[in-house]
Amino acid sequence: MDETLKENVLGALEQVIDPEIGIDIVNLGLVYDLDVNEEGVLDVTMTLTAMGCPLAGVIVDQVKLAVADIPEVKETNVNIVWNPPWTKDRMSRYAKIALGIPD
Repeated sequence: MDETLKENVLGALEQVIDPEIGIDIVNLGLVYDLDVNEEGVLDVTMTLTAMGCPLAGVIVDQVKLAVADIPEVKETNVNIVWNPPWTKDRMSRYAKIALGIPD
């Protein structure tokens, strides 16, 4: 995946807000990996802040919708993983400041 496409995908995913926390999934550190194959299939490997999150389906749908306008992306698969587990350490400085969490 070239750097420009990766930046475009991450930029689109910054529009996906975790409804329970109010911060986007990129700055929360929920997106672990991105990969696009030659057919334009995007695989998003991500986690959620809590196992059994009732809004998992909503977030997956929002991820697919967010990247739908990127021409290189023809189809999107969202893989929710629990390993490695998410911790506050994965959050960006912006997210920590917004939530009042010390660095």
